[in-house]
Amino acid sequence: MKTLLFTLEYPPFKGGVASYYGNLVRHFPSPENIFVLHNNENKLIGRWFRPRWLKAVLRLYREIKEKNIGHVLVGHLLPLGIAAYYVTKLTKTPYTIFVHGMDIVYAQKTLRKKRMSRKILGKAAHIICASNYTASLVKEFIGDNGRIRVVNPGAEKDIVRNEDLIAAIRKKHRFFNKIVMYSVGRLVKRKGFDKVVESMPEILRAVPNLYYFIAGDGPDKRYIYEKARGIPNIVFLKKPDDEEKWAWLEACDIFAMVSRNIAGDFEGFGIVYLEANLAGKPVIAGDSGGVRDAVKNAFSGLLVNPENTERIAAAVIRLAQDESLRKQLGEQGRERAINEFNWEKQAGKIYEILNKQR
Repeated sequence: MKTLLFTLEYPPFKGGVASYYGNLVRHFPSPENIFVLHNNENKLIGRWFRPRWLKAVLRLYREIKEKNIGHVLVGHLLPLGIAAYYVTKLTKTPYTIFVHGMDIVYAQKTLRKKRMSRKILGKAAHIICASNYTASLVKEFIGDNGRIRVVNPGAEKDIVRNEDLIAAIRKKHRFFNKIVMYSVGRLVKRKGFDKVVESMPEILRAVPNLYYFIAGDGPDKRYIYEKARGIPNIVFLKKPDDEEKWAWLEACDIFAMVSRNIAGDFEGFGIVYLEANLAGKPVIAGDSGGVRDAVKNAFSGLLVNPENTERIAAAVIRLAQDESLRKQLGEQGRERAINEFNWEKQAGKIYEILNKQR
């Protein structure tokens, strides 16, 4: 069966969703039967068209007809789901909707969006959610119709270690006799970097040689910088490229990102937790949103109440003072990421879902 991935985000576009779809196509069990229609160079969303998704309707219809597509994978509930809903009425082509997290919240912002989203989800052959938490939100919205499935994102298991870069990082920041905690991500309140910063005074009283490195950029950068003012052992780094990110994950002792739910803004899954585990590092994560799928508490890391700085501090202190526990959680997390979240396995799950209907 010829399958078309219909998405706004796709490599070389950066971001978790683009990476998800790039890996799905790369590891699809039937590579000769997967095609991609993406929005790179604004192929789908027009600047002057009204509605803006009208261009996507025309492109999707043509793609289905020209390639004789048997199933459409719709990467975004809105607005691409609208285009898929109307086009497939004409072509009689089944479609599957992916729901990552915030998209289901956004779909309920207005009455018009709610009505349209219910129609799109109601007509979908399958609804694939990135986490159990996201699936619960979809079920709450439309009911459990038996078509909702959970397939977590995968993780790249083959990491190329840049030993020179790792050594350079350790030398530049004088890692000798330090416990290094690292965070990387978009600098927004939801990621919880501010809460880790708030917990630092308590952490340093117990572990004075712990240093906290925060890498990234974002709209709440100034707010987080101000939170850190006057607190020692906190170092801010620029947004890293992929090679730098992996080098830091290899070089650090602990990875921390205590994501929280802020007015419906939550972590849909958290692929970076698996990336830290792949580097053999234990993680400290906020017990919110879809994070429980990514982090197995007391096995690959520690889940904490992301609003409670005492709990955050206690988790950091526990790992900082126990090297054997850090090693145990890091190794267990690595095996779990390789065995349970490799992309061949995750892409295979999606392939099976699509082909069971036949």
